[in-house]
Amino acid sequence: MRKRRSATRQPKKINFNVDPTHFLNRDISWLQFNRRVLHEASDKRNPLLERLRFLIIFSSNLDEFVMKRIGYLKHQINSGLTHRSVDGQTPQEQLVAIRKHIHVDLEKQRLIYLDLVDELERHDIFIYDFEDLGAEDQDFLNSYFRRKIFPVLTPLSVDPGHPFPFISNLSYSLGMILKNPQTDSILFSRVKIPEVIPGLFMLPRQEGDKKYRFVTTVTLVRSNLHLLYPGMEIQQTVPFRVSRNADVDHREDEAQDLLILVEEGIKERRLAECVRLEIHKSTDPSVTSFLKDSLEILDEDIYEMDFPIDFMILKSIVDLDMPSLKFKPWLPVIPKVMAENPNIFNLIRQGDILVHHPFESFSGTVEKFLANAADDPNVLTIKMTLYRTGDNSPFIRSLIKAAEKGKQVVALVELKARFDEQRNIVWAQKLEDAGVHVVYGILGLKTHTKTTLVIRQENDGEIMSYAHIGTGNYHSQTSNLYTDLGLMTCNPKICSEVIEVFNYLTGSSLKTDYHQLLIAPINMKSNFMSKIQQEVKNKKAGKPARIIAKMNSMEDEVLTEALYEASMAGVEITLIVRGFCCLKPGMKKLSENIKVISIIGRFLEHSRIFYFANGEEDPTKGDYYIGSADWMHRNLHNRVELITPIYDGKLKEKLWEFIDIMLKDNRQAWVLNTDGSYTLNMPKEGEAERGTHALLMNKTIHREKV
Repeated sequence: MRKRRSATRQPKKINFNVDPTHFLNRDISWLQFNRRVLHEASDKRNPLLERLRFLIIFSSNLDEFVMKRIGYLKHQINSGLTHRSVDGQTPQEQLVAIRKHIHVDLEKQRLIYLDLVDELERHDIFIYDFEDLGAEDQDFLNSYFRRKIFPVLTPLSVDPGHPFPFISNLSYSLGMILKNPQTDSILFSRVKIPEVIPGLFMLPRQEGDKKYRFVTTVTLVRSNLHLLYPGMEIQQTVPFRVSRNADVDHREDEAQDLLILVEEGIKERRLAECVRLEIHKSTDPSVTSFLKDSLEILDEDIYEMDFPIDFMILKSIVDLDMPSLKFKPWLPVIPKVMAENPNIFNLIRQGDILVHHPFESFSGTVEKFLANAADDPNVLTIKMTLYRTGDNSPFIRSLIKAAEKGKQVVALVELKARFDEQRNIVWAQKLEDAGVHVVYGILGLKTHTKTTLVIRQENDGEIMSYAHIGTGNYHSQTSNLYTDLGLMTCNPKICSEVIEVFNYLTGSSLKTDYHQLLIAPINMKSNFMSKIQQEVKNKKAGKPARIIAKMNSMEDEVLTEALYEASMAGVEITLIVRGFCCLKPGMKKLSENIKVISIIGRFLEHSRIFYFANGEEDPTKGDYYIGSADWMHRNLHNRVELITPIYDGKLKEKLWEFIDIMLKDNRQAWVLNTDGSYTLNMPKEGEAERGTHALLMNKTIHREKV
């Protein structure tokens, strides 16, 4: 494997001229996003099991936030750093605000969960503790426990000969206070509920029985603990869960081999400091104090709860085959023109293709592009970036097939895609074993671009380049859940620069004069700044001026200040930001012309689109760009990103249709207020609901029928 070559990392510079009152706190804004997700769990317009799914997503999101952001802030404090956030808060102040926000949301989550349990029971779905069951069911489960669960449990006690056991990240544990009746000695013991054991066990259904009955595994284990500790008195049982810091600091510049570095980082994360203890609120204070001291945490790291600590166990219920309690299934549509044309390269030569997932099929378009390239005897070379890809990935299979057929295949694998490092290491090794040239890119920069390049010799002997540039990962599973865009093109102006980008990633190219593509960290930020400033000039010259930017997160201070200047000049600006946004809209004499909305629904909005009117009244004639980058410092400075212009008029019309639907959404759209809170955009009296995802599904079906 090629080692990642070094590059000068661009550290985030603190702009001391920034007015903190102009910005919202990043972490609180992210928690506001997760609060919008939680709202979906309470919204009775959503089907019951989908509401339960949103409850799981909220909990999973919060886990990741705690591991990444609380760990990061604690690291700042422990390192003695006094850096303030863009809104002027110290790390300590941010942690206090975060904890307060989380407590409010956890109480909302508790109430929503109790409401959902009642509704589940009205639909004959029941969740029991083991103790609530009748004798016959308990006998059945006790037998199951002895055969299936007891052999895999490992009790770990703490005494002078046994130190406090390591508690792995996000593991669900039962802590026991045990008494030895022979010596009257008291000790602590812990049993981990292994991940291989389902969190809910569904009792067998009798013929004709309409009820689904689930038992929480933790209460089944709790009721059988005497089998693990024969002769001992179990005085107290305490369920708890630990979260550990995921903000592991990789010192890349000191690394000789990135593969070793990342593998060590995975181990470090597993052993990282504890940043949260979730524990049942009825726990004896002495036990809580013992765990606090053993885990070396502070009081503010402890969250007392009286409802399920691990909401992932509810997935067994969400996965029930009950279509009436779920969203109507959606089968992505294969564009008719692609279904009818077996040779995708002939089709691309007829004109650029823009695909919108999951409304249009990922497998029938993007996967087909690479599969055709692997099979086509005229294809000479395939180059591809892989940031995240799923298990049993068709892209991996196609790359391996291409290499086995003698094509030159290059895969740039990003080993540091957080939480996917281990999977990417495995894929990198399998690709190399098959003869693929595996490279890691540039030290100090994550390779986040989603780009594929295919070099093909045409029948007339000419060499042509074809490219796919996407906004989302080459991940077949998430492509059905995330909204993303992809451009397939053989436009030589674009493809010639894609070739240069791969030379930058795999070789030693220092090219900086890209004229079509926006490349981070080379020319992307400066180009966006120029585009914003051009809209200001157009406004002052009396020309149409408008900016619409859709992304996952908005944080970059310099671009934010540029947008404020454009707003003060009268430029109309709309930001469609799914996640956190540090820009503060609606401030008098600063951001009165800026509106920020967030679309939350059955699909995760993941596409990035940037529109600049550039003096054109007709929105389909302005400048459009799509690509992999958000307006965040890390994307613009510390990652390799690629954003491409869209030239074709019909593709611009397709993008504007999407944007226009989002701007008129009164079902899924939330409007950001100046104080950082969000207001759900609701239909006015007599107005029909216009939800982005439902409208796009209907329009996609209609378009393909015409």
